[in-house]
Amino acid sequence: MDLAGNGAGLASRVSWFAQRYEDLARNVESFIRGKPDVIRRALVCMLAEGHLLIDDVPGVGKTSLAKVIAQSIAGSMLRIQFTPDLLPSDVTGVQVYDASKREFVFHPGAVFANIVLGDEINRASPKTQSALLEVMAERQVTVDSVPYPVPRPFIVVATQNPVEHGGTYDLPEAQLDRFMMRTSIGYPDHDAEVEVVTNGAQGRTPEQVQPVMTTDEMLEMTKIAGQVYLAPAITSYLVTITAATRNLAELRLGVSPRGSLALAQASQAYAAAQGRTFVTADDVKAMAPSVLAHRAILKPEAELQGRTAEELLENILASVPVPQQRAAV
Repeated sequence: MDLAGNGAGLASRVSWFAQRYEDLARNVESFIRGKPDVIRRALVCMLAEGHLLIDDVPGVGKTSLAKVIAQSIAGSMLRIQFTPDLLPSDVTGVQVYDASKREFVFHPGAVFANIVLGDEINRASPKTQSALLEVMAERQVTVDSVPYPVPRPFIVVATQNPVEHGGTYDLPEAQLDRFMMRTSIGYPDHDAEVEVVTNGAQGRTPEQVQPVMTTDEMLEMTKIAGQVYLAPAITSYLVTITAATRNLAELRLGVSPRGSLALAQASQAYAAAQGRTFVTADDVKAMAPSVLAHRAILKPEAELQGRTAEELLENILASVPVPQQRAAV
């Protein structure tokens, strides 16, 4: 038995998970240069079958990262370019009357794919954004009272520009809460930017990246991640962290129980990516900023004082006692 008390079978599957994770990471890193930490966090989110929000300034590769991740999986991908005139039916689908059959026929929308790339998601109206709420939470859409399941795996990778406010709409809290992680890319260093420019000058595009994984493999990896051992003490630890956000005077909205579940699932996938069959407190700490920060909504006065959700989370992580782990008997 290993530390978590799991058998050799799980250890073997987790070892396979870690190797496939490395293959996938190297494939994405072959195009997105100089951002290994960002890429690996994004892949952990995807392999936990969570939705990813990439939030950063223009021109740093948000859409490219989303497209390369999608290209790396041999599954279906559809892109939604969010605009103010986009309709909810463009996203979910619509019933159309077929005169030859004398009945209404469902025409699927753009969410019926394994990877849905939502580009500039905050440019769509709140009404259209709300069309994603059901499918992101339940992996189905309901049209005229009829539920239609989307393919599995199903992941929304969305991008938004946080500095441009003209013609944009803030994502509502319910929408933000459905993203397992939010990440940013940042500017590359000098050498990485040289490689970016060289690739661009040579005409290399994300569409030229070859897949290294099938959707069946990805589904198997999500199952393996769900089997990674989460000790009761670690579960209590992460819930204590999320619950602490609900008592902060600087926040008008703390982290929901969905956030606690997302942190647990992300920590399991992160542990599997390290080749371990059990979750540690360090795994929780590593995932907490990306999983929780966008769920912690600051009060206006706290924003004016320059406080950030990341800073508050850092204080919580420093103050919550870390549980002691020991080998299973």
